[in-house]
Amino acid sequence: MRILCNLMNYSQAKIRSEILKALAHPVRVLIVHALTGGDRCVCELNTLVDIDQSNISRHLAVLKRAGIVADRREGMKVFYHLKAPCILNALKCAVEVIRNDGSNRNILSKRRLK
Repeated sequence: MRILCNLMNYSQAKIRSEILKALAHPVRVLIVHALTGGDRCVCELNTLVDIDQSNISRHLAVLKRAGIVADRREGMKVFYHLKAPCILNALKCAVEVIRNDGSNRNILSKRRLK
């Protein structure tokens, strides 16, 4: 069944879904949130969660491929920054979805998000 849509075609929807997939991991959401404070090197981002630096680098690569973050080198360190700070609107929207959902499964989430 083909759904006609004047505003977006399937290719455009697929691109958008790939960007959202890049945010579909708690570590990547933490990274994006940490970058709201400015540029961070991998060593700083590694303090967010107790995982190997190589895992942080893999998560950063996913965000970079999606166009959410960009990097720059300073000597031996690589610093990351938000290439598309507007992605923070998606995270804010996620919070609103939880707040507006009256189902029982989200009661605890609502308390944590305040």
